[in-house]
Amino acid sequence: MNKFSKIASNGLIKENPTFKLILGTCPTLALTTAAFNGIGMGLAVTFVLICSNVLISLLKKVIPSNVRIPAYILIIATFVTIVKLVLDKFIPSLYDALGVYLPLIVVNCIILGRAESFASKNPVTDSALDGLFMGLGFTVSITLMGAVREILGAGAIFGFKLWDFSIDFFASSAGAFFTYAIFIALFNFILYKIEQKKKLSLLEVK
Repeated sequence: MNKFSKIASNGLIKENPTFKLILGTCPTLALTTAAFNGIGMGLAVTFVLICSNVLISLLKKVIPSNVRIPAYILIIATFVTIVKLVLDKFIPSLYDALGVYLPLIVVNCIILGRAESFASKNPVTDSALDGLFMGLGFTVSITLMGAVREILGAGAIFGFKLWDFSIDFFASSAGAFFTYAIFIALFNFILYKIEQKKKLSLLEVK
């Protein structure tokens, strides 16, 4: 497996921030009442991840180690502010839907975690790819959760009404926890089965 494939596989599957590492749970639980919210938050996080990873990678030899965390937060906050201004100007409905969770991207564990564990130790290109695929892994995960909760809890998808039937439980906080738990269980069960098949294939080859 080449470096690109490894980074892509880690971000989307093996180290999926939502279902594998269980990071960024606040926006995952709060904003997945609708698929559109999931896409909006996911893309905002992806943008901040890519930009902060690139800048931190470029400055990794310049930033003193004893102030690296405050420096990382300052860099992340700069890009979050850009996202806030753009959304407020051009997509106010999404800006309002994301609410307080938009500025809280600054302290999102996914972004700070990748800055510390990856961007500060790897080249710029690799760091940009890591930000991209970690962000896409997060985006796909919370969009899927949002789609399921919107379909079951509101009988709609992306705001389009599908039917009048709905289960209010899935629109509630308890429904968010329940849906999240089911997704985590399914995701890890599928990964476990894939790993088991790989091991069996290797044994058969030997």
